[in-house]
This record gives sequence, structure tokens and C-alpha cells, in this order.
Amino acid sequence: MQTFVGAVIAALGVLLVLQGLNASESISSEISRVFTGSPTEKSLWLLAGGIVAVVVGLAIASVRGKPKT
Repeated sequence: MQTFVGAVIAALGVLLVLQGLNASESISSEISRVFTGSPTEKSLWLLAGGIVAVVVGLAIASVRGKPKT
């Protein structure tokens, strides 16, 4: 069960990263990049949250519980 939960969290993290990449290529992000030199905060938060979720999901999936006897 723990492996399944970790895989789900990692998969959601991948979706967040993809959404962040999509948001960073939007028109509003391009305009923000012209004036400030960086993409919008929304795209940065999506990317950061996605990366954290992938790492946490993989960590949860890789931890083994107590063996059942």
C-alpha cells in the first residue's frame, strides 16, 4: 500500500511539473519575463511543488515497512 501511495504522489508531482512548464511558456509568463527577467510566480510554484512531490513520492515508495511474520 505504501508503494502505491508513493507512486500516486510522484505521479501527481510529474503532472505539476508539466503544468508548470506549460505555464512558464504562456503569454503572461513571456510578458513577465520581458519586464522582470523571470517567469510568473505561478509557474515557479508549480515547478517547485512538482519537484518536491516527485521526491517525496519516490522516498515514500522506496521505504520498506516492517516485514510481516
